[in-house]
Amino acid sequence: MLGETAPRGRIAVAGRDRASYLQGLLTNDIQALTPGTGCYSAWLTPQGRMLTDLHVLESGDMILLDVPADLVEGTLQRLDQFLFSEDVQLADLSASVRSLWVHGPAAAGLLEGLLLDIAGLASWTDYQHTRGKFGDAPASVVRIDQLGVPGYCVLVAPEYQPVLAEALQAAGVVVASPEVVEAARIEAGYPLFGVDMDTETIPLEAGIEGRAISLSKGCYVGQEVIIRVLHRGHGRVAKRLVTLRVDGDPPPRGARVLSSERETGAAPGGREIGRITSAARSPRFGTLALAYVHRDFVEAGTPVSIEGAPGGLPAVVSSRPLT
Repeated sequence: MLGETAPRGRIAVAGRDRASYLQGLLTNDIQALTPGTGCYSAWLTPQGRMLTDLHVLESGDMILLDVPADLVEGTLQRLDQFLFSEDVQLADLSASVRSLWVHGPAAAGLLEGLLLDIAGLASWTDYQHTRGKFGDAPASVVRIDQLGVPGYCVLVAPEYQPVLAEALQAAGVVVASPEVVEAARIEAGYPLFGVDMDTETIPLEAGIEGRAISLSKGCYVGQEVIIRVLHRGHGRVAKRLVTLRVDGDPPPRGARVLSSERETGAAPGGREIGRITSAARSPRFGTLALAYVHRDFVEAGTPVSIEGAPGGLPAVVSSRPLT
């Protein structure tokens, strides 16, 4: 299916010092990247809270940073502020590069049928990428699985985006509605910055540390807080992002999550233990939601409720991602 989880923009980081420069800023091991590889990462404040998340792609002549569209300008300005004598050049590519996201088991074969000099997509690892062509136009493809199935982002010039979209549809790719993409994202337990994560979020709370944080690299901004929580606090944070299976309609973002009335000493309706960040109706699993809840309520099978209907909507904490 053809569909994007959220609008993204792109920043080019060029120059011989690009990797070492980003290594001291971002949470993942940027210097370990080789041409054609990439990673997911975060940029933190000294207090360990997120400024943004990023897809980081090393192409051999530059590193491409893929960030939420509304954060491109601020991220570019902040990157420039950290530049001193490094050989690094920054550029906003958002106006010159557009993306198309294709998801599903058949996506690899369909893309290989339309793009030149690109093969073997089905066997690619996450963040593997290469350059090819769509007709005579340059096109790049990167694998990023966001919806629990193989996913590929194709980058082309703006004038070729609608042409490629039409070619994909003619080849059998279905355009997914935002509601369908959102349901698949929540099924996969994939959090979005600006929705399920914000500038108050510590990566450990969102559960992205396994793919966003390197535990073997050198210093980066916010590392002290992350290491202190992991080693001294044994990874315990006050709240964590969980998936909820909800008995009822999708609750609104910000709705309160309440403890079960069966909890000893709980008030009628339960006490507040968290908040909803995303919700959708899944064709496979019914109503689902992502929510931050207190660490005492994160185990799969824990009953909770959500404010809304009289007595609250019954819900239960489930595995993330759902299987």
